[in-house]
Amino acid sequence: MKENVTRVYRGRQSESRELRDLRRDLRDFYEEYTLAIDENELETWLEFFTDDAVYKAISRENWDLSLPLATMYCDGMAMLKDRVQAIRETAVFEPRSQRHFVSGVRLRGTEADGTILVQANYLVTEALSNRDPVVFSVGRYIDRVVRDDSGFRFREHCAVYDNYRVINTLVWPL
Repeated sequence: MKENVTRVYRGRQSESRELRDLRRDLRDFYEEYTLAIDENELETWLEFFTDDAVYKAISRENWDLSLPLATMYCDGMAMLKDRVQAIRETAVFEPRSQRHFVSGVRLRGTEADGTILVQANYLVTEALSNRDPVVFSVGRYIDRVVRDDSGFRFREHCAVYDNYRVINTLVWPL
């Protein structure tokens, strides 16, 4: 086991400066993304997506079996804006706060058009009013990210949750 750790470490040491910088910039991007959700800045959250972006919160079982059913699914900016409007104006839910933690940001490759394939682990805690925080969701982000003059944007953001079920209600994006 120790040998594998050493091999991985050497692999990272031999990465180009450009690749290390890209990984660092993507970690910062994910931290800013989750901060927008945690701080209830959903209008800012929208800025993390391209106009044609796809957002999914989907169970690992459905993802692994290539089943299309997602707990939350938005295809394009109009649907993302509708989701924010529903949270702000029409949805009825118990007040809550969430904290997102992201780790293990990994570059999985690039597509011919320059789209970056990224995977990262996430953990979300949730505290409802007058209750202790609980682990709400654990899983991985499987994403297609583009970079333009404004920075990174999600072209496709899939939150693949490992939970057997969603505890309570999935109000906020993962």
